Amino acid sequence: MEKRVRTRFAPSPTGGLHLGGVRTALYNYLFAKHFGGDFILRIEDTDQTRFVPDAEEYIMETLKWCGLEPDESPFKPGDYAPYRQSERKPIYREYAEKLVANGQAYYAFDTPEELTAMRENFKTEQNPSPKYDFSIREKMSNSLALSAEETQKEISDGTPYVIRIKMSANEKVSLHDMIRGDVSFNTTDVDDKVLLKADGMPTYHLAVVVDDYLMKITHAFRGEEWLPSAPVHIKLWENLFGLENMPEWAHLPLILKPDGKGKLSKRDGAKLGFPVFAMNWTDPRDNEFTEGFRERGFVPQAFVNMLALIGWNDGTEQELFSSPELIAKFDIGRVHKGGAKFNYTKALWFNKEWVKTLPGFELAPQVKQLLLADGVTEKQIDSDAILAGIIDMVKDRCTLLPDFVSQTDFFFRRPASIDTASAIKKWETAYGIFYREKLIPQYENCESWTAENLENIFNETTAAGGIEKPGNLMLPLRIMLVGGKFGPHVFDIAALIGKKESIARLKEGLDSIEKAFLEKQ
Repeated sequence: MEKRVRTRFAPSPTGGLHLGGVRTALYNYLFAKHFGGDFILRIEDTDQTRFVPDAEEYIMETLKWCGLEPDESPFKPGDYAPYRQSERKPIYREYAEKLVANGQAYYAFDTPEELTAMRENFKTEQNPSPKYDFSIREKMSNSLALSAEETQKEISDGTPYVIRIKMSANEKVSLHDMIRGDVSFNTTDVDDKVLLKADGMPTYHLAVVVDDYLMKITHAFRGEEWLPSAPVHIKLWENLFGLENMPEWAHLPLILKPDGKGKLSKRDGAKLGFPVFAMNWTDPRDNEFTEGFRERGFVPQAFVNMLALIGWNDGTEQELFSSPELIAKFDIGRVHKGGAKFNYTKALWFNKEWVKTLPGFELAPQVKQLLLADGVTEKQIDSDAILAGIIDMVKDRCTLLPDFVSQTDFFFRRPASIDTASAIKKWETAYGIFYREKLIPQYENCESWTAENLENIFNETTAAGGIEKPGNLMLPLRIMLVGGKFGPHVFDIAALIGKKESIARLKEGLDSIEKAFLEKQ
């Protein structure tokens, strides 16, 4: 019987969630769901010096917004709780001590000053940056250089110590990466990483191996920056649990700056004018604010779709994918080996296409909040059904959600000003007379206020009035109703805002246009 697929996203609660982190979560989620498996959120908070309040809640909210809700997490415990590494502290010591007992790890009592001195004293032209490794460890203060009695005395005296893995020299260590194929390392290039810190907390190296084993993780996808640590993790798996229990790994490529030169950072986003975090984040340590895609006005469907295609495709020309389609088509083997450039223009395209695709009722709650924040009242909006209909009318003109404010607010409130300069470009004195004496009275007598009737009245009245270029009257009509040269079909607008408000706007707008026309003469 095949194992049930179990993947995990294991972020540190140290701040906002970068695009790269969300993509890692997304690929883990898609892979698990493709095989009908489980997606787990594990919080890797062993480095208490970097812990940031509220970061854990931010991570959960981000995953929820993206539709990547975990099957198991600190907020939804399953059979393998707890899901915060800080709550699993005793577990790691047990395994670290087991490695020491087996001669695969050792106690190290070196002070920070001694470590600094080591890097200076053992520096050579051939080795300008000495590492704590097989060539140096027996010259340091650790249980390999000390006798058993001396070691026990240091521990009994309360001397702070860490536990380091004992990496052998010149051993070939290999793994099969699901993206990169077979990858090999020589242990000569790897130092003796700390596994357990002086405060009893594990480092990433020990915790990730122990937790993946105990939580029965079958596939581990993480950023390529962790590839150099793979030989340490492979040796830990071999020493503690046997390589046959090790999950399959994939090391994901970096998301690069738009020019392809280096990893995309939040500073790049700030400099180039686009977000790099999923949602707004204000760092409580220094109050530094970083904008998110959600608050910029992206819909989650577009954000997830865009993110999935940064470094992956399904082998076709298709670009728009729903979440079910991504789940059905996702293949980790089609993730590119090399880094992928981030293209904000393309991100906007994804959002525009998804905004056009989504029905108005799905967009209405978010658009409503934006309108309320802009000063439109609940009473003016009247009903969510009306708002949804208006959104469907204008969504082809919107790229980001805030665009809906300028494209819809004239349905709910009279424009504060109108673009008279554009209205009078082809204006004639006769047009004012026509509006005031012909068209507006006809509209005042209109009993069936529908877009079709309003257009018919306009056409019939301009024809009867001898207007040679009725098209010249259309732009002023729009400007009087909405304030500018934008919006959907003008008669649809009038039908929606109603007879009383439409006529009031026409009369008020006509006064402004005629005044501007006279002033220009």
